[in-house]
Formats: sequence, structure tokens, C-alpha cells
Amino acid sequence: MTELKTGGAQGYLRIATEEAFSTPELVEAWKEELDNPDADPGFKSLVGFYITHQGERPKWVFDRLQDLGEKRIADMDERGIDRQILGLTSPATNVLRNADRASIIAEMANDRLAEACRAHPDRFTGMAACAPQDADRAAKEIERAVSKLGMRAVIINSHILGEYLDNPKFSAVLEAAEAMDVPIYIHPNTSPASMIGPLLEAGLDGAIFGFGVETGMHALRLITSGTLDRFPKLQIMLGHMGEALPYWMYRLDFMHQAGVRSGRYEVMKPLRKEKVSNYLRENFYITNSGVAWEPAVKFAQNVIGMDRVLYAMDYPYQCPAEEVAAMDAMDMPLEDKKRFFQTNAERVFKL
Repeated sequence: MTELKTGGAQGYLRIATEEAFSTPELVEAWKEELDNPDADPGFKSLVGFYITHQGERPKWVFDRLQDLGEKRIADMDERGIDRQILGLTSPATNVLRNADRASIIAEMANDRLAEACRAHPDRFTGMAACAPQDADRAAKEIERAVSKLGMRAVIINSHILGEYLDNPKFSAVLEAAEAMDVPIYIHPNTSPASMIGPLLEAGLDGAIFGFGVETGMHALRLITSGTLDRFPKLQIMLGHMGEALPYWMYRLDFMHQAGVRSGRYEVMKPLRKEKVSNYLRENFYITNSGVAWEPAVKFAQNVIGMDRVLYAMDYPYQCPAEEVAAMDAMDMPLEDKKRFFQTNAERVFKL
């Protein structure tokens, strides 16, 4: 494999747009939550693994999550990554039942991330965390993080204690993101207790499959509920090749329209843009985090749009250098590859 270097000698910079970090305050809150006898089973499966397992990989991941300095930058240099777009790792504060504590931890995380971005302005860009459990306070934090701390997006790790952003109780969060003109990156969470059972018993609850099921559903709810009709300028980002939604577009359109015509579901009404696919093309950006697979990238570029598909690595969870080399080697014009790796991210995150 050719040595990977930063600096853009290959004709583009590599900007990785879904990279994770954590903080000591969040880790402490997670540990306390894990001690509760009624802790969420998906949370126990995900965070419990990385906090307690003594295997080489979980220990390395957990260590790197908490580093916003030399170790992370050395890993970026080794993999040829010029810049990371950083977000508070899943499930962040979404699992915390004390809304005040969740808000404080999110706010402290934004301060820590802003400090790292100031220390390494050419390497790090931040996404604002918030605690939607207190939607009004979360909205104020989004405004602070964008206007005062320089954050360029909002990250929400999917469901909030089993509830989703199409619930009107979270409208203030969506209003703030739309008003500040920043996208919301909906990062996966393990499925809530109400749906995780069959996934968990088969070992399919996490990144292997369950993440995509849960987060893809979250995104669809924003469309089919009419939420994006109420917030037409809002932009949503999805990783992992759009949690597979681009590959379902034909059937989503067909069955959604059939459902509207039949009146089968009271909740399913006609949409302003008519088709689900129109929202995916106009209100969504897709990153390839965790999917270093040329056919999938090209398909998404074809059906969603060349300007709406971005590179991501998924550091530190999945970050082999071989995957960077595979994306470098894609058979596509240099102009299109530059959009994928660099210029789409520069536009979306206002770099």
C-alpha cells in the first residue's frame, strides 16, 4: 500500500466528517447509568462493551475517544487525514435521565471541543452537542456553540430516551439548527428497549446492522411525519451510506404513496415534495463512514447527487488505513473525487 500523507498531493485534502470523541464527565455519567438496575439494554450492550471489555480493540477505541491532541493527530497523519469533523460519541447525553446533568455535560463537551479546535484549527472542526431532553436549553446551547464557539453542525445521537426528533416536543432544537443554518448530523444509537430484543439476541444490535435500522427509521420519520415540511431549510446528515436509505428509495417512494392513497395510517399524510426520494435529495447529506466500498459510494452519488455525498472514516471505531487507500483508488474523475473528499465538506461545514 502506498504511504498515506496529508497535504493534498493526490489532488485533494481528505476531510473525515464523522469522527468521534468523548469527555471524562460523559464517561463518569455513563458509568453511573450502567450501574442502574434498569439501565437501557442497548446502552449496556454498546457502552458497557467499550468501557469494561479488556480486548485490545475496545481498549484502544476507548483511549482514543478521550484524546483530542497528540495521539489523535498522530493517527490522522498515519492515515493521511487532513481534518476531522468531530462529534460527541454515541449515545452521548441522549441516554441520561437527568436532563439538567445531560445539558451540563453537553455544554462542557462543547467547551472542551472548542478548546481543541482553537489549539488545532487546521485539523479539527466541531459539531455542537446538546441534550434534547430539555429542548429549550438545547436550542440555546446550539446558538451559543455556533455563534460563540464556532461549531459548524449539530450532532444528535438518534433517539432520546426512546423518542425521536419528529416529536413536536423537540421542535426548538430543529428551529435552532435551521435558524443558525447548520446541519444536524443524526448519528446512530442502539435501538430503544421497545425494539432491540430480536437484534440483541442475535448480536445484530450495533454497527453490524441495528444502528442502520434504528437511525434509518429516525430519518424516515422526519420525512413521513411532515417534520421537514415544517422545517424546509433544515439539512440532515446521515453516515454509513445514508443508513441504507438510498438503496431503498424506489420502494420507499412506491409504498409511501400507496399508503397515502389508501389512508391506511392516520399519521401518513401527503407531503409537499410528494416523494420520499425528493427529501433525500434536497434535505440530506450522506457520508460513507464505515463503508469504504466503491460501488456503494458511486450508487449514492448517482441517486442522491454528487454534491451530497461526503467522505468519513468513523474514527476511532473503524479506521484502517487500507480503507483510505481504497477510497483513493476509486475509479472516478479527480474532480468528483475532490468533491467527495474535500469540497463538499468545505461547503457544508463552511470551512
